[in-house]
Amino acid sequence: GKPKSHGVNELKPYRGLQSIAEERVGRRLGGLRVLNSYWVAQDASYKYFEVILVDIHHNAIRRDPKINWLCKHVHKHRELRGLTSAGKSSRGIGKGYRYSQTIGGSRRAAWKRKNTLQMHR
Repeated sequence: GKPKSHGVNELKPYRGLQSIAEERVGRRLGGLRVLNSYWVAQDASYKYFEVILVDIHHNAIRRDPKINWLCKHVHKHRELRGLTSAGKSSRGIGKGYRYSQTIGGSRRAAWKRKNTLQMHR
């Protein structure tokens, strides 16, 4: 018979390679916060990204009002929750008329709101 689980060549990842790279770096270096990342190079097999990491225990970071927002506890593992630029792009979150499909926080929230009928008395 046909092996049903072996057709993996057509499967595409939901998230982009940049977001996956951020996640891998964030898991490896848990004491640092992932700020963002950018493309560096690519060849026939791989894409290379540089991930910007911030040491939140450094006094220069804690005293700088431009970046010390990252020291708060709610920003732990932003890369795992899709809060970096690469993660937001894969979730379809942005500003403007092109991002109307995620009004309400996510695609699921937008779908649920549009497909829920409220009957007021």
